[in-house]
Amino acid sequence: MNTRRLIICIVICLPVFAVAQSAREIQEKFPGEEAVVLNHSLHYTISIKDGQPQVQSDETQQILYLSVQAAAYMSKYGFSHSSFHELQSYEAYTKTADNRKIKVVDFKTSDSKSNSIFYDDVKETSFDFPAVGPGSVGTLQISMLHKDPHLLSPFFFSRSIPVVNSELKISFPKEMTVKYLLKGNDKDKIRVTEDSRHGETVYTFRVKDWPAEKGYEDEPDSRWFSPHVVFYIEKYKDENGQIVSWLASPDDLYHLYRGYLQHINKETGTDLRRIVDSLVANAPTPEEKARHIYSWVQQHIKYIAFEQGMEGFIPRDANLVCSRRFGDCKDMASILTLMLNTAGVPAYYTWIGTRDIPYTYTETPLPIVDNHMICTIRLDDRYIFLDATDPDCVFGMPSEGIQDKQALVAINDTAYKILQVPVPAAERNELVDSTVLELTDHGIKGNISLRLSGYYSMNMHGVLSYTKDKDLEKYLRNRFDRGSNKFKLGAFEIGELRDKDHVNIRAAFGLEDYAKKIGDEWYLNLNLFKFYDHEEIDYPRRKIPIEYNFYSKRKYVTVLKIPDGYQVSYQPDSKSYHNAVWGFDMTYEQKNHCLILTQEFDNGRLMLQPDQFQDWNKVLENLLPLYKETVSLSKK
Repeated sequence: MNTRRLIICIVICLPVFAVAQSAREIQEKFPGEEAVVLNHSLHYTISIKDGQPQVQSDETQQILYLSVQAAAYMSKYGFSHSSFHELQSYEAYTKTADNRKIKVVDFKTSDSKSNSIFYDDVKETSFDFPAVGPGSVGTLQISMLHKDPHLLSPFFFSRSIPVVNSELKISFPKEMTVKYLLKGNDKDKIRVTEDSRHGETVYTFRVKDWPAEKGYEDEPDSRWFSPHVVFYIEKYKDENGQIVSWLASPDDLYHLYRGYLQHINKETGTDLRRIVDSLVANAPTPEEKARHIYSWVQQHIKYIAFEQGMEGFIPRDANLVCSRRFGDCKDMASILTLMLNTAGVPAYYTWIGTRDIPYTYTETPLPIVDNHMICTIRLDDRYIFLDATDPDCVFGMPSEGIQDKQALVAINDTAYKILQVPVPAAERNELVDSTVLELTDHGIKGNISLRLSGYYSMNMHGVLSYTKDKDLEKYLRNRFDRGSNKFKLGAFEIGELRDKDHVNIRAAFGLEDYAKKIGDEWYLNLNLFKFYDHEEIDYPRRKIPIEYNFYSKRKYVTVLKIPDGYQVSYQPDSKSYHNAVWGFDMTYEQKNHCLILTQEFDNGRLMLQPDQFQDWNKVLENLLPLYKETVSLSKK
């Protein structure tokens, strides 16, 4: 699923005649599929060595190819490994439909690419299964040693193709306690058994005949819905009979994390202190000091995620980050925290997961909960979360990716807090798009005014700051497009960009053949935007939630100047519809010899769950027919 998820299994070899027979059955069971995961089995063996847990794993994945077409795009395969998950042995081969075994001999290993690196020296080993054809089975076998048992990854059952059999097995000594949670959709279909014998406990998790998990562009990370098992060592008894608490609570996780900070930021160097003093010289209050320092780090420390081994966990010293002028998220949290504390503003190192991750510290106190590091400050009784990796984030607003997440805040060597990052209200993120129209002999012409605040403004500020001039007109033409494909952008003007919380843009445009004149009558559809057209949710077939960026309010105002000598002969009715999920207001009114259409949409959620899809569609049943309404003007 991603570079932090290393899937481990144990081999189950099937006779070729059984595979051939099952291939026919499987094609009937999963019609239209090109391939299936015939078997995906994993066995973790946990033991105690030298007073510490030791984890070994063995894996087999078997892909049964069902069609000729599958060979063209499904023969490529691969697996991940790293210094924390050390590869011990591996083998891959194809068993053809006529029972020939052809080994893979060409393996290529490269650095894995990740968009959300926290600790990452992950390598990707890739290869092609040879001689793939209908009825052939590609088999991959891997053995690994997991050097840090704090970092055991969840096991996922579903794939983008059907899974015939999937099994996770965890073996551990009776002196150890292993906890697990079932997560995702349809977790009640996972069969769980527990067996104890010969001083060992074995947990087994199985699923059979799991359908393919089809993706959607607007879905959240698969960890929010894919069925999987989260498991971890809670405690164990060492060779001296002492109970060792491993990851029994957030206390254990914080103890682990605090050790990563013990050797950094012992003092503020001369250069860094000089910068802090210059930034706070004319800042009389702690908040003003914090604002100045946060802005400086955002603008002067370049975010570069380069991490290997323990560098993925341990922040670099703030003085080094200052001299380099670049760093990853931990480095930026390091320099920001030290600078703020140097200025007398209480600041704390903070671990947090982005919204891709559905886990919490209170439920699963594990390293898989977070993939990011920020700084938290306390101003009087308020905690403010500062993420310097986002250069466009406004002070006082959490960065978009950490809304509603739990944060693990390091207060001192022994004390910490688990705080909930707030979600800014919809009114805080507002988009107002105003269009003024005039009728012409060729259609319409007009002017656009776009006003943005909150996350809308921050995102636009980033685009405008980093888009080159030659690409800016193209971007704005697409951004302002409305009415029809004959839209033509004219001159545009971008307001002052010093305020990241507010962006204003104005533009002129023309739209030929949009308004129709028949005799002395004008006909025009003022719905220049037909939002949500064809966006009904396939309910109840779709079972995957929909993710939104933030709470928001959007307002679109279209003003038609009524030509001299004309009057409105038909004006559609206004309508509003709201339910527990969302809604709209559409209002027509005449004012100052103009006809004005105002459309307003609200969104008050970050995730739309399947049990809310019906209410979503109900709003569209009321909205979409309104887009067909046309106004008419006639001579007085």
